[in-house]
Amino acid sequence: MTTTDDTIVPGTRKRLVIAGAGFMAGLLILLSGIYYQQVIRHQFWLARMRTGSDVKVRIPAMRGEIRDRNGVLLAENRPSYAVEFYLPDIVGSYRESNGNVPTYEHYSTVRGMKKIMREADIVKIVNQTAIPHLEELGLAEDYNSERMRLHYRNNREVPFVYRTGIDFSNFAKYSEGKAGLTGVEITNRPVRNYPFGALAAHLLGYTGAVRDIKDQEDVGEFTFYEPDPEGKSQIEHACDKWLRGKPGARILHRNPKGVIEGETKRIEPKPGANVLLTIDARMQFIVERALREAGVGRGAAVVINPNNGDILAMASVPSYDPNIFIPSASVADWKKLTDDATDPLTNRAVQTYAPGSIYKVVTALAELRANIAPTRTFTCSGGVQYGNKYMKCWIAGRGTHGALTLPDALKNSCNAYFYQAGNAAGINQIDAIGEKLGLGKKTGIPISGESSGILPGPKWLNSVNPNERWSDGQTANVSIGQGYVLASPLQMAMVTAAIANRGTVFEPRLVYRMVDQNGADARDPDSDRLIVKKQPKIHADLRHEGISPEKIEAVRDGMRRVVANGTGKRAQINGIEVAGKTGTAQFWRGNTKDNHTWFIAFAPYDAPQLALCVMVQGAKSGGGVSAPIAREILEQGLALDHGYQPKLIAMTPAVGSFDQINAVDYKRDAPRALPAAAAADTTVAAAAPRAIPVDSSVSTDDNDDPETADAVEEEIPRAIPRAIYVGPPKPEKPDVRAAPDVVVELHPPGT
Repeated sequence: MTTTDDTIVPGTRKRLVIAGAGFMAGLLILLSGIYYQQVIRHQFWLARMRTGSDVKVRIPAMRGEIRDRNGVLLAENRPSYAVEFYLPDIVGSYRESNGNVPTYEHYSTVRGMKKIMREADIVKIVNQTAIPHLEELGLAEDYNSERMRLHYRNNREVPFVYRTGIDFSNFAKYSEGKAGLTGVEITNRPVRNYPFGALAAHLLGYTGAVRDIKDQEDVGEFTFYEPDPEGKSQIEHACDKWLRGKPGARILHRNPKGVIEGETKRIEPKPGANVLLTIDARMQFIVERALREAGVGRGAAVVINPNNGDILAMASVPSYDPNIFIPSASVADWKKLTDDATDPLTNRAVQTYAPGSIYKVVTALAELRANIAPTRTFTCSGGVQYGNKYMKCWIAGRGTHGALTLPDALKNSCNAYFYQAGNAAGINQIDAIGEKLGLGKKTGIPISGESSGILPGPKWLNSVNPNERWSDGQTANVSIGQGYVLASPLQMAMVTAAIANRGTVFEPRLVYRMVDQNGADARDPDSDRLIVKKQPKIHADLRHEGISPEKIEAVRDGMRRVVANGTGKRAQINGIEVAGKTGTAQFWRGNTKDNHTWFIAFAPYDAPQLALCVMVQGAKSGGGVSAPIAREILEQGLALDHGYQPKLIAMTPAVGSFDQINAVDYKRDAPRALPAAAAADTTVAAAAPRAIPVDSSVSTDDNDDPETADAVEEEIPRAIPRAIYVGPPKPEKPDVRAAPDVVVELHPPGT
């Protein structure tokens, strides 16, 4: 059956009628809307045209402060005025006055192809309009034209910051002579300030500009968007969510000609929460000063409260001043930091290194966990043979230690004892107790760049080298802190704290409270819930591992003997019983010997208040270099509770170097008693210490500190497994100011 062209399928006519009716209804709605806006609301829109429009500018919130445990300001905000260009308004005003705008051609990639694009020549427009007025006021300065072009091209909704750091007198000068400066505003932009300079720089971090405005949640709510500075590293970054406050807004009036005439309304921002750290600024100052005055070119020190895991101080050498990043770093400053081979941006306190003989306390705890009695003896005859390797004790060639119990083995730092004890316990026991002590993993403190370290064993070796079998010789090497084992100064300070308090392994605590501007607990900006004070948290209890306080006392006693008449005698303090352990780990920097020397300690012995770890790179021995530094820190730190108050001053960055240190000599006639330190007013009574180079002819009495890395050798020429060095992560590049390419000739006001 066939149909003609005018035949309509049943039902089609009905659908066409419905579609036509819908189209007509939509057209009527559209026409009604146009009529309503153009006729009914004619007077409203006419008034708007006559009166202009509103411009909403975001006001960044005041960033919260960072304070130490006693309320000392470590990061604050200082007032600073900035000249800002509202570039679209400047272009609009130029077009209004001249009819058109000059253009600038640039290449851009569109769908993978290079094309020539045209845009308003913002540099030429600014130079012809805003700059002459600013010159008259004495506020003009050189700037980078390419930076301005990129800003106009990609972020024109954000005010372009032309100049910062203007004082109040220049602000007043601008306010008096701003007539005719379309699109130019001067605003109060509080900037971050670190009042003590380089003090605690590796903990505090620094702030900078937001990378991508489009990623900000509230970007669509404002005509012009001034973002909050964001934390770029360390505490500033980790606590950024709480440090940032709630932004405000300026409502500006723009007249029909596009000129902003003034502010009609302001919504004040709400400041962020203040972050309280466990750090004691006085202790931090003591530690950093001790490292600097000892001539340390590369190293770190960490001080812990062994009774709750609080980090009281954490210092790294060399260091930097975070103020150079505020509001952005110069090209020269950034290049100086990144070209420095000593790596001042790296926090060595959380980087991992071969710990050397301080690791023997971990092996000692593994013995106890394996139910090896601390009274059991292992005999030192100068070394131990493992397969084709002869593992020496440091005393080889000068005698033997003979039969030793655990406390005496620690006192004498006998390698041969720990080779045998480590194998008697087994590598699995060493790794198990290491895991309970927090080794081989990050501690979780809220700072970036932390390394986890390595707890080596058969399982680990199989994952990195399946073709190699774990051996007793490797266990022996791990037992004395050599080989593949890696640990950080922070991790070893926490191990020391657990021994000091007789078995409680705390998690390190760096941030303990967030408070609002009234000092009350702050609220989370997302959930509005109170941010409760962070309590000490226990990672493990060694009593649950079969290590009673009585057993741990054998390790504590051995550490006491180390300082009393062993390798750590240079850590002695009159009137205070100190317990500690020295360590020196072999390390080579290229073809240069660059041993790492360590000292861990706690004091007072019976009721410990402080536990610490000091690590120095490029030194001869732990007893000769790290121990006297630890003594200086402990003595002054304990004196804080007896009236000693060091005068806190801004610190310049600690300078790095590759100089090798033979010993640190604080040049005292006799050990200083605690009351003498407590009686000091604002300065340290002792003369400045002296770092003695390795090639110095000054005698340091090696018999007082015989343990050096040179003693750990083998007679059969086969390489002992070395620690695998893992370099620190590269820091995120901060905001770096482009060098000026537009030179502005300044004219005094009125000329």
